[in-house]
Amino acid sequence: MTDSVPAGFLLIDKPSGWTSHDVVAKLRGLLRVKKVGHAGTLDPMATGLVVVGIQRATRLLRFVQSAPKEYLARAVFGVATDSLDADGAILERDPMDFAEAELREVMDRFVGTIAQIPPMVSARKIGGKKLYELARQGVEVEREARDIEIHSLDLVEFAPQQYPEVVFRTVCSTGTYVRTLADDMAQALGGRAHLSALRRIRNGSLHVEDALSVGDVEKAVTEGTIRGIVLSPREGLPDLPQIDVGSAVAAGIRNGLAFPAAAIGAGKGVVGPVRLVDEAGDLLAVYSLAEGRATPEVVLS
Repeated sequence: MTDSVPAGFLLIDKPSGWTSHDVVAKLRGLLRVKKVGHAGTLDPMATGLVVVGIQRATRLLRFVQSAPKEYLARAVFGVATDSLDADGAILERDPMDFAEAELREVMDRFVGTIAQIPPMVSARKIGGKKLYELARQGVEVEREARDIEIHSLDLVEFAPQQYPEVVFRTVCSTGTYVRTLADDMAQALGGRAHLSALRRIRNGSLHVEDALSVGDVEKAVTEGTIRGIVLSPREGLPDLPQIDVGSAVAAGIRNGLAFPAAAIGAGKGVVGPVRLVDEAGDLLAVYSLAEGRATPEVVLS
């Protein structure tokens, strides 16, 4: 079975109630491969896009994870929970009354670079332990605020009532906690909030509309069509600039050699990670361009 599953990526539409680890564990069993990973945790309550790497492509997941992500979220204002989402225990209820104009003004304040404190129920580690593990033990620790980038924050629906419901869409940097964003907006309006729904709809240029269910993958395995649904390593990194190289340069790339940027055909001003693709259209490696040099980040061959 291992030989029949190519290295590459699967786009999975995660159902509510599953952890990202559940998705990886299920796919590892279905595909019968050891190397399976994902490009960013999605909370159990949340649904939507989880990008899964298979075999050698797991080494490329960091380039997927670093791309901006887009979410559609529903929040209930005036009700606080200990997890900042609907899975948590209610801590307080305090009706809120604010106008849509006030909400929009507050949302505008959160666009750009902001400092955010990660919630206790997150996978971030402090002292070698994940915060959610400490939270389960009833331990709360001091967390350092980290800068994140909110590229856009748009109001989709607003239902003014005793406990207003707000649906918003955001594009944000990796490391952003949308549940914290909702609660921070509520605090700016004088109250608290929690998420009642969250859906990841995009990771860079990879969209949930193109994702499959775990059931779809299971069917493909049964029917022997798994190769038809796995994105190649090149296809799974659409946000990295692509440079096509000839056979002479390809040999050096396979050996992990560094080059002057001009030797691989990199244009002036191109910096950061790039995809190096051979004449057959296959991804050879991801190289980093800086100061006129091309150095290997991940070599697949």
